[in-house]
Amino acid sequence: MPLIHVTQAPGRTAEQKAELLRELTDTYVKVTGAKPEAVWVTVAEVPADSWSVAGDSLAARAAKAKAATV
Repeated sequence: MPLIHVTQAPGRTAEQKAELLRELTDTYVKVTGAKPEAVWVTVAEVPADSWSVAGDSLAARAAKAKAATV
């Protein structure tokens, strides 16, 4: 049973997440021939202050980007 796991920052609507789940399932089925019932997909949302790139949290990066445009 395949498991597709998506990790992302919060901010997508319930509708966007539902579409993502459908599209990921449909694509896996199309490419592999698996039955849709066999495809599991999870979405984990990590707060922006708990995820970093190059040592800066996503929250800090967003704050720096906002300050740079003001």
